Amino acid sequence: MSGVQHRTVRDDEGDLRLDRWFKRHFPALTHGRLEKLLRKGQVRVDGKRAKSNLRLEPGQELRIPPLPISDEDPRPRSSHQAEPDRDLVQSLLNGILYEDKDILVINKPAGVASQGGSGVTQHIDGALDVLKRGASERPKLVHRLDKDTAGVMVLARSAKAAAELTKAFRDRETQKLYWAIVVGCPEVPDGTIEGAVAKSEGPSGEQMRIVADAGKDAITDFKVISSAAGKVSWLDLRPRTGRTHQLRVHCTGIGTAILGDGKYGGRTAFLADLPGAKTLHLFARSICLSRSGKKALTVTAPIPPHMVETFRYFGFEESEGEGLDSP
Repeated sequence: MSGVQHRTVRDDEGDLRLDRWFKRHFPALTHGRLEKLLRKGQVRVDGKRAKSNLRLEPGQELRIPPLPISDEDPRPRSSHQAEPDRDLVQSLLNGILYEDKDILVINKPAGVASQGGSGVTQHIDGALDVLKRGASERPKLVHRLDKDTAGVMVLARSAKAAAELTKAFRDRETQKLYWAIVVGCPEVPDGTIEGAVAKSEGPSGEQMRIVADAGKDAITDFKVISSAAGKVSWLDLRPRTGRTHQLRVHCTGIGTAILGDGKYGGRTAFLADLPGAKTLHLFARSICLSRSGKKALTVTAPIPPHMVETFRYFGFEESEGEGLDSP
């Protein structure tokens, strides 16, 4: 058990919510326990009681009551956090697409989760120490990609950059482009899919579904770049919203499941005798970031190996997507 601590809000932590400040500095402290400390007045800001949604200002002083050592551990280890293996570390270092003092953009490999969870021991978040690259802070995730989705992933290199990027994603000031190989061909060559999504139980366990009345609005623009004998199509997908599994649900919703996506497409998502057909054929091709006081930044990722093989099998040429591969 530690004693009472007093900490000053840094310049790069201005406008950060109090609960998020605690999550950043005391990640093992649960939200429920923090709320209890706040209700009792044990956590104070400039000597005053505060609520968890208070927006902090640089220079303010926080009183932090005695906390168990387990609540203070900045990197709590659990069964979900193992040391990153060498292949993952090397993949991340080789996959750096862009970096400056504020952000780091990596090419996330398929098959690696963004964060830990039940039974997940290897994930991007658990390997971020290797990407400090001289920075004083550990990089921070500001968005996620599905475990089986490869491609562009943006990391913040400071608390200030994390706050700005998180706001940009929340306010939809970022533009994202995905490429997917789907089974079949959409009825129209381009269009907009509008289907609200919500979580529900399905034959493959808990999954997202299009639910008109109860779901969250989800919008995706799509365009067919090329197709092969009616068997598969290569799609340009541009999500306007960022719902969980949005692209996978929307593609299935128009009758063209993403190749390899058995969770949402079932048996229709697979093709016999196609090498790599069981791997999800969706990847984050590029992203365009609007940055305060700076020129917009566009970063593009190379096609992942399993999709390169599928392109070759069906005769798709990467050049067909040129001019379309920027958000």
